[in-house]
Amino acid sequence: MNPETAAALDQLRGLHLPGNAAGALQGEVVAAAGLGFAAALGVGLFRVLRARARATLRRAALGELAATRDLPPEARLVAQARLLRRIARTRLGEEAAAAQGADWAARLDRMFATDLFSAGPGRVLVDGLYRRHAAPDADALDAELGRLISRMRA
Repeated sequence: MNPETAAALDQLRGLHLPGNAAGALQGEVVAAAGLGFAAALGVGLFRVLRARARATLRRAALGELAATRDLPPEARLVAQARLLRRIARTRLGEEAAAAQGADWAARLDRMFATDLFSAGPGRVLVDGLYRRHAAPDADALDAELGRLISRMRA
């Protein structure tokens, strides 16, 4: 080894850690881990509450639909149409629930992912309440509404 290199190596001082790095956990690391855990917990709680609200809306709507089965045919259609308005108001807002005619049918079709209200027997719930028409098959319409509400998302 070169004598100059040996002398230069003797003059080096030992390695030192930064001022407050002596502990195993630093304050910034603990704070970041705590914030990450709190954020994950908050997101999880939000998702659980949102899923519970959806299930409650679905359950309440199915209960109200079941309550309409004992009504006379005309009153049954009116009650089902009101139920659809309340579901739309809850899920889409006041403006969507105030729609009329073909626009209302299109919104219902989009909300339930079907064409029951614009091209099927559900059309009577959109604009047929005030017209003279042949009575629709109430049980079939009721079953279809129950199926659509039971697979409803948020």
